[in-house]
Amino acid sequence: MDDTLKKTVINNDKKLVVSGVFWTFLQLIVNQSFAFGLKLILAKLLFPNQFGLVGMATVFTGFVQVLNDLGVGSALVQRKSEDLRDEHYHTAFWTGVIWSVFLFIVMSLIIAPVAANFYHEPLLKTIIPVLSIGILVSPVNLVHKAQLSKSMNFKKLAFIDNTSNIMAGVIAFAMALYGAGVWALVFNSVATVFFAMPLFFNATGWKPAFVMEKKAFQEVFGFGAYATGSNVLNYLYNNLDYLLIGKLLGASSLGIYTLAFVLTDTFRSRLMSVINSVMYPLYGKRQNDFESLKKYYLKVVLFNCLFIFPIMIFFTIEGEPFIVKIFGAKWHETVAPLQLLSISVMFHILVSGNTALLRGIGRPGLEMKQQLLKAAIFLPTLALGIYYYGLKGAAWAILVNKFIVVVFAQYTFNFLIPVKISIPEFISAIKAPLVASAVSVAVLLLLRFWGLNFIIAGILLCLIYCGIIWFMMRAELKLMLANFKK
Repeated sequence: MDDTLKKTVINNDKKLVVSGVFWTFLQLIVNQSFAFGLKLILAKLLFPNQFGLVGMATVFTGFVQVLNDLGVGSALVQRKSEDLRDEHYHTAFWTGVIWSVFLFIVMSLIIAPVAANFYHEPLLKTIIPVLSIGILVSPVNLVHKAQLSKSMNFKKLAFIDNTSNIMAGVIAFAMALYGAGVWALVFNSVATVFFAMPLFFNATGWKPAFVMEKKAFQEVFGFGAYATGSNVLNYLYNNLDYLLIGKLLGASSLGIYTLAFVLTDTFRSRLMSVINSVMYPLYGKRQNDFESLKKYYLKVVLFNCLFIFPIMIFFTIEGEPFIVKIFGAKWHETVAPLQLLSISVMFHILVSGNTALLRGIGRPGLEMKQQLLKAAIFLPTLALGIYYYGLKGAAWAILVNKFIVVVFAQYTFNFLIPVKISIPEFISAIKAPLVASAVSVAVLLLLRFWGLNFIIAGILLCLIYCGIIWFMMRAELKLMLANFKK
């Protein structure tokens, strides 16, 4: 490739990334703002044990949801466009539909009774089959979502995601207001996939044909099997706390923990998801250009840190007045887990792009091995923490394990993959949010000592943090803005 053509390709990639990041970040802002407001209202209308019941059910339905697409969606995005045929899309669609019907039957007839007995909560026999309806119909959107992701059309993805979530949330709010209780939460979890379905069909225009090809299945599933294995292990790793807290401490404790998790790690995972959805197809396109991959990866970590750090600092220092004043005294036990989980999220965001990078360069097997090792360490530490120290012990176990994850990631960059990133390079890449965070923590602790209102403290934190970021990254931010305007 000559220099002119290479420069054109790089410029086009930059435009796609800037556009993708803008729309996915807009999607994140709209979704999280709406979701936070909805959780605030539902937390006031409902009780911890009702949140806990849905949390118990979601442990099982979420696990099956991970199995649902067999990694086929990821395989369609990662595969080069010239190697994809119509048969790949049709085969992926019907494979997903057949598999989801099987999973729905298993969830309704086997898993629901088992979960009810495991937690000693009879209502789970009804909640889990209803939640599983989302599993049954979600493969209908699988190919459409993969096509939009592969073409990096994140504007349409953002519109579909925001519209479906808002429609489901408004109805869930009305249900809670009129006394639906736990079923308002169940509806909000299931309904989004139904509202998204016609929007996806309209966005792509793609319609399935009755085609199932063995070769196409083997080509796509060969990659998808590793991706599915990694997703399963990652899900278990990230949800063992829900499983053990619900079993050992009960529905009310799980509800209290769920609120802390929703306010911290859920926001982190949403940000990682939308950013990685932009970068994953780009990593696949540039999978042999290791220097470009390194630059893109470090930028992803930088901007994830920029957005996550100030929010988690606020929760860590002002968590108590925030929880009590906003959600009420019945949620006071959420404070300690909220503070510890906030610190753990700041560690986790440092490895925010690993999954997308490893899959983009065609190494899902390495990702799966990492998940196995992390789970082997996490399970005993989490069980001991919950058994001896309850919710606070669970949060401490998560914090320690997120630090271990960062160590694993650095070892991977040093020895296991061709994308090499040293510790000094990594620190240099995120020095702006590190400096801004250190100064903000010092100021916020001083304000806390003086007893300043938590809302005012939050506003000052935002002003100080943003001011330091602008001072340190002014030129880069101006260039990004100029590129976006173009």
